[in-house]
Amino acid sequence: LASYEGCNFFRQRLVLSTLSGKRVRIKGIRSRDDNPGLRDFEASFIRLLDKVTNGTKIEINQTGTVLFYQPGLLLGGTIEHDCNPQRSIGYYLEGLLMLAAFMKTPLKATLKGVTNDPTDPSVDLLKTTALPLLKQFGIDGDGLEMKVVKRGMAPGGGGEVIFSCPIRRTLRPVQLTEPGKIKRIRGIAYSVRVSPQMANRIVDSARSVINKFIPDIYIYTDHLKGANSGKSPGFGLVLAAETQKGFFLSAELSSAPQGQGPTILPEDLGKNCAKLLLEEIHRGGCVDSTNQSLALLFMTLGQQDVSKVLLGPLSPYTVEFLRHIRDFFQIMFKMEAKPPLEDERKGGEKVLMTCVGVGFSNISKVTK
Repeated sequence: LASYEGCNFFRQRLVLSTLSGKRVRIKGIRSRDDNPGLRDFEASFIRLLDKVTNGTKIEINQTGTVLFYQPGLLLGGTIEHDCNPQRSIGYYLEGLLMLAAFMKTPLKATLKGVTNDPTDPSVDLLKTTALPLLKQFGIDGDGLEMKVVKRGMAPGGGGEVIFSCPIRRTLRPVQLTEPGKIKRIRGIAYSVRVSPQMANRIVDSARSVINKFIPDIYIYTDHLKGANSGKSPGFGLVLAAETQKGFFLSAELSSAPQGQGPTILPEDLGKNCAKLLLEEIHRGGCVDSTNQSLALLFMTLGQQDVSKVLLGPLSPYTVEFLRHIRDFFQIMFKMEAKPPLEDERKGGEKVLMTCVGVGFSNISKVTK
């Protein structure tokens, strides 16, 4: 039984518990808060896990400050889930991405709620960066897709996303050590319940920054009307840079919900997002900072063979994730700092992460 204190890294603990089959007790969840216990979005995440598993046992005390979680078998199948609008669908999708390949039957999930908000990675970002990453580990084929049916900005939501993923018995080990140079940049500027001109203004200002870096840029504009545009107004931009070796580095910004936080002009949003992308490229590595933990998890679960991935500086979230991997799978990574090469003078310190997989195999997958 793994025991933890506090509400931080809540998803990491539950996802790793589900994969490793180890029970978890989390106590002291916001116990000193004026409003103690689990938040609605955390309870919603637990319900989502309950839907994709069979035989999961969940106990929560009356105040919601102690949670006991005994994972069941990953079942998969077709599910629908209304995500709590306090967090965007990306919050729930990140958990599903980690689990989807190990279900008994292929997962097809329809998630409803907020598709884009300023805190969590948006569905567009995960579609551009996480799906190619799954393919590196051998999770590919016809069944892999992520589609935005309706867009919904915070706080009202009203968006809808379909995510489907094929199942695999084992993951293949990877050697992702050469990112290659950036060859092109693609993006999507979206606007809902505001003037369609907003998206064009974002594109122009983003291009004004990135054009100095690389000429091959294409940013789509996505303006949804009527029922497909959710309940709240807003706009934003997602950018992804693709390297010669087929890796993706990404950045995004979305306007703050009305009445929360400062108002931002489309021009400023475009420029700031472009600068964030350049910052991400400067950090380098084969996986961007959003997907570091996903890559490390799949390395851990790989066959009993050596996997290597070159990452930029580790985010605090990733550092905590490594600790949790040690707790649940007893796997330690070898970390080597890679000094920047001569021709990449601008790049910072990168980390080469190496580990031998635990040889995780999907026992519930039906063999034909």
